[in-house]
Amino acid sequence: MDAITIKYLIIGILIFDFLVERILDYLNIKNLSAALPSNVADVYDTAEYNRSQEYQKEKEKAEQFQSYFQFALYILLLTQGYLGGLYDYIQASVLQSSLSTYSFYASNLLFFGVLFIASDLISTPFSIYNTFVIEEKYGFNKSTVKLFIMDKIKGYLLAIILGGVIIALLLFLIQTLDTSFWWIFWLIISVLIVTLNMFYTSLLLPLFNKLTPLGDGELKTAIQAYCVKENFPVDNIYIMDGSKRSNKANAFFSGFGKKKKIVLFDTLVDQHSIPELIAILAHEAGHFKKKHIIQMMVLSVFQMGVYLFLLSLLIKNENVSVALGSTGNSIALNLIGFGLLFSPVSSITGILVNVLSRKNEYEADAFAASTSSAADLGIALKNLSKKNLSNLTPHPAYVFLHYSHPPVTQRLDAMGIK
Repeated sequence: MDAITIKYLIIGILIFDFLVERILDYLNIKNLSAALPSNVADVYDTAEYNRSQEYQKEKEKAEQFQSYFQFALYILLLTQGYLGGLYDYIQASVLQSSLSTYSFYASNLLFFGVLFIASDLISTPFSIYNTFVIEEKYGFNKSTVKLFIMDKIKGYLLAIILGGVIIALLLFLIQTLDTSFWWIFWLIISVLIVTLNMFYTSLLLPLFNKLTPLGDGELKTAIQAYCVKENFPVDNIYIMDGSKRSNKANAFFSGFGKKKKIVLFDTLVDQHSIPELIAILAHEAGHFKKKHIIQMMVLSVFQMGVYLFLLSLLIKNENVSVALGSTGNSIALNLIGFGLLFSPVSSITGILVNVLSRKNEYEADAFAASTSSAADLGIALKNLSKKNLSNLTPHPAYVFLHYSHPPVTQRLDAMGIK
């Protein structure tokens, strides 16, 4: 395809995706008017249900404004060729500087750096409004301005170090191996995915949150008793200070084998009884017992391989760079162009992954119900939903396309909880 065709194909994909998302949002918000589902009526009253609906509507209104703004910005950048113009300007500046010897790396890395900073500056006001207005209004926000800024700084440093190294490595492989780069980079990224999963709670999480070993007491005794009963050895049980940012609760496992860790948000421990916490733990254990964690990781690695192979077909296509407004070939612009052109493919694979993920959630619920208590898990899910002001009546089309977890009412139905 020539550059003009590619340009209008990208714009067409963006418009189609934007329209589909707006229709889904409309259906989802319209569905909020549904009556309170009967299987959660025992923990909700009318006022609480109305409050959860208002919360969802306010979040959706803010997200809609952001999506319209970003869509308009993307269309402007593409139709006016500003992305290519920015790259050409950076490249020309680099060639006239002391970095000219390393112009290939410097131009591409600086371009991504400028885009990252610009993107973050644009999204930050929306993030501030969501955190300090909406989340604050509904009693979720516990973050401070200082903590918000510190998180931003840490995020920047992490992106520069980790993201910069990954992009530099990709550029080196493309420069060295041409279009054969993809399988070497795939192997490296696969190792990185596995490593980060194993050591996430040891390496990255402590940068943002404090993990404290769970002290002796009734909860620890109950957890250890469950783990022994189910032959699920876990010695590392931690409480995470999630309350420093939000009142919302969660729990997760991290790692494999002896590196396995249970992490409970302090908000979860504060808001749920011990039987409920054991049921939540049993659900997470179900993911390990059913090999869901490995399954999803293998799928993620496979997806990455497919995407990288497809990328290798376009990475040296000058027409993609010209379509984005450049006067020549650019690896950075071709990476962006690939992401835009193949977004329908990633959307389809995302849907398939979500279907599998929802199936896994049902299986983990069934495991928890059989090894712990369906009633306790049901109470925990209801209370989590209530505390987090979750959407109890999402539209089926929205669930199909976007939800990685089934709606709580469907999970309760699957466990026979009426």
